This record gives sequence, C-alpha cells and structure tokens, in this order.
Amino acid sequence: MRLVRQEDGKGGSGVPVGAPSGTWGTARPALTGPRAATLPSRPARTVLVLLTVTALATGCSGRPAPADAGPAAGQQAADRLGREQRARAAAAKRWGLAKVPLPAPPAPARKPHIDTREGFEVEDHEGLPPVFTTVPTRDRIVFLTIDDGAEKDPAFLRMMSELKVPYTAFLSDRLVKDDYGYFGKMQAAGVVLNNHTLRHRYLPDLSYAGQKREICGMQDVIEKRYGKRPTLFRPPFGNYNEDTLRAAGACGIKAAPLWNEEVFVDHWEYREWDRDLHPGDIVLSHFRGRKDWNGTMPDMVRRFLDLVTDKGYAVARLEDYL
Repeated sequence: MRLVRQEDGKGGSGVPVGAPSGTWGTARPALTGPRAATLPSRPARTVLVLLTVTALATGCSGRPAPADAGPAAGQQAADRLGREQRARAAAAKRWGLAKVPLPAPPAPARKPHIDTREGFEVEDHEGLPPVFTTVPTRDRIVFLTIDDGAEKDPAFLRMMSELKVPYTAFLSDRLVKDDYGYFGKMQAAGVVLNNHTLRHRYLPDLSYAGQKREICGMQDVIEKRYGKRPTLFRPPFGNYNEDTLRAAGACGIKAAPLWNEEVFVDHWEYREWDRDLHPGDIVLSHFRGRKDWNGTMPDMVRRFLDLVTDKGYAVARLEDYL
C-alpha cells in the first residue's frame, strides 16, 4: 500500500473527645485543714502540668516553639499555577497571539491502545508498527509535530519555551547535521527527537536493505548525538510500504505517526472532508523559514495556536499518549 505523496513544506497535504464526666476514678474524701489550702485542685494541677510542658517545649529562651507559618500545600500549588498562568499570558502577548493558549490536561494514567488507521494498512501488517493520524482520546487536544530540520530559527526555540507549548520533532540527518547543537537545545527543553531517515528519500523506491539503512542509520545518529534511540518514525512525504514498516520495526521503531492536518505560515491543509480539528489529531508542520515560506517559524506557530485555541483545543505532548 502506498499513500498519496505529500511534498514536505510545499503543501498537499487531579479531636479525640475528652473523657466524659464521671470517669476521673474512685471518689476520695475531701481534704480539710491547712493541707487542703496548700494543694491545688485537680483542674489547677492540670494547668500547672500543661504550663510545665509548654515551658520545656519552648526552652529557656522564653520564645514560643516554631510554628509552620508557610501556606498549605494546596495554596502553594495554587500560587504556582497563578504564576504560570500570568507568565503564559505575558508570553502570549509578547508573541502576538490572539488568545492565551489553553493548558493541556494531565497525561493519561493509562495510555490508549493504538491501532493502524483503516485504509493505512500494508498487506501483512500484523506485528508491524501501527500507522495512524489521530490518537484515541476524548480530551480536546491536538499534537504538534515538526519535520526534517532545515530551518534553525533561535526565535522559534524562545517562543516555544516561553509559551511552554509541547511538540515532537522528526529529524533527517541530511538537514540537521550542519547544526546538531540547535536540536540539542531543543532536547534539553524537553522535546523528543525522532526518526525521519538519514537523507529524506522516497522510501518505496528503495529495497528493504536500502530502507533499513536509511532508518537504522538515523537511529544511530540520534543515539550518538543525543543519547537515546527513538521509538517513533515518520516516513518522508508520508509514503511507505511493507518493507518500510518491517525495516522500521527491525530498527527498534514502535509506531509510525502520520498526521491529520498540516499547518503552514499562511494556511492549513486537512485530510478529512470536514476540514476541522478533532480530539487527538496529529498536526504536521516543518522546520522552514523565509527561503521556503512567506514568513518565519514563529509566524507558523502563531497561526497554529490562534486556530487551535479559538476552537477550544490545547496542545499536548504526543509521547505522553503513546
């Protein structure tokens, strides 16, 4: 099976109760005479005992025992959330967003089961990485994924860090090798770096061995440069065949997410007939700048967030659901 070719970056695609009265013990005769005058009553002795205990607790200084004057844990969390929201609002204004991006819900305690989307199967798909465009969820979330690595805009890194918007990168060595450090900064900010092959070739034209070299080779590059082999792979142009998925599985790939929408600087493209977002949709974009687009990566992010937020969606981290 082969998907419709989509040119990257070009379009087309959560008291103990006091003892009750009558429990003081056996009654004793009342004391009379001088001794009675020198002994305090039982309640008075109780007060003396309590005062003594208090004095021992405070020590010789006479100062009261330290008390926990800090706010309760719940108040601390609320204060932190308030600070984060204010910082997010300030960042949204600074980057020219129409609205403050919505916060994503907590990651699911149990990740959804992912199957290959109907119509995206290869002939013998059993045991091969699933291919999908949407993650099963009822949350109003979408996932931003960015491919290849051609553009390395420092403003993009600042924008995404300040806005705290999660995204996933799919890298091709041919396009990132001139500045591995840029993507190291991205990884240090919490972005997962995934596999988009060594040279961004049209994989169905290659033999199984050729495809395996492209995919496993990129696994090696990412492990060497960034310390961890990816588990996600996206075939260039979204095109693949059975050999592609067999090679990907042999290289340690667990899933092959595609996309349901693509966002550019000046427009969106949709896979579905309703031309709308859906809970769990994966959105594609590219590392591109003015050489390829009529604008910058921050311009693309602005268009993406304005539409997503206006429709009541938050941006979540793809790896939290897979």
